[in-house]
Amino acid sequence: LYFSKSEISKILNCYSIGVSIGEWKDYALDFNSNEAIFCFFKHSLASPDCILTKFKEKRKNKCFYRLLLRNKKNSKYENLDSLIVFLKRSQISII
Repeated sequence: LYFSKSEISKILNCYSIGVSIGEWKDYALDFNSNEAIFCFFKHSLASPDCILTKFKEKRKNKCFYRLLLRNKKNSKYENLDSLIVFLKRSQISII
């Protein structure tokens, strides 16, 4: 299971916003037969600050997305766009 080119583009666009505000500094990709994982890191040696996972449910034979943000929120989404919207909202802070 892999991320498509358009999915990678959307994820990297969101990642670049996090980099520009100083929230993230590094990322990692991991793939296996059941899921594709994209991790955002605040520091290179730290644990991931945000984990975005694409996985396939065997019962429905459909791909879903999961977001684990700061080890607190574990949300399941049917499409990547709704996940990206939530992630961008969590990055915006009022000063």
